[in-house]
Amino acid sequence: MSLGPLRPSPLVEQAARHLREQITGGHWPVGTRLPGETTLARELGVGRSTVREALRVLAGAGLVRARQGAGVFVVATEPAEDWRARLRRASVADVYEIRMMIEVRAAELAARRRTGDDLAALDAALAARDAAFADGDDAAFVDADIALHRAAVRAARNPVLADLFDEFVPVLREGLLDLVGLIDARAADRSHGRAAHAGLVAAIRDRDPDGAGRVVAAELRRTLDYLERPDAWQGGPHDG
Repeated sequence: MSLGPLRPSPLVEQAARHLREQITGGHWPVGTRLPGETTLARELGVGRSTVREALRVLAGAGLVRARQGAGVFVVATEPAEDWRARLRRASVADVYEIRMMIEVRAAELAARRRTGDDLAALDAALAARDAAFADGDDAAFVDADIALHRAAVRAARNPVLADLFDEFVPVLREGLLDLVGLIDARAADRSHGRAAHAGLVAAIRDRDPDGAGRVVAAELRRTLDYLERPDAWQGGPHDG
């Protein structure tokens, strides 16, 4: 079956799309060895370098894999879902379970590694959270709450942890805004979790890793319990 020549345009993208269509359409099932670069280049009407780049695109999508000395083989018929897309589909409860793992460890590390600048950032974030709650703007309060947790994660001085937390933020923000809309947070908790968040900052300031980890674990567990069993929970969650 001829693939047909391509029109002049971004050729790598076109070549990748044509090859992907052959794979997802079942023309080349899983386990199939693709034709060589020369054959594909001839059928697509492009150079071998274009084919090579298109195959790299397909490999990045998880559809093909090169085997040294054997060629390029189809390993999947559907593109692999990227991490951000997977997060967007995840439930807030699922994200919270992973968030607990990240933030408890980050709080412990922050208590050991924090600097004066980190403490200043935490104090400012706590004050901003208080002010946002007093203003009555739910979106601003959620953003301020997340900013405080981000400051604690950054105080761990591990850029990978910080980047991983930031990947969760869009899903967290959307889920928490929905959650705030379902409950009367001010009636449920007039202190808006202030004591727990101040306790986290204090534990980090006091270089108390166990205390910092316990505070975060308890605070996030409170919201996770609500997400898992909203009908059985009293008081309403108050954490972002």
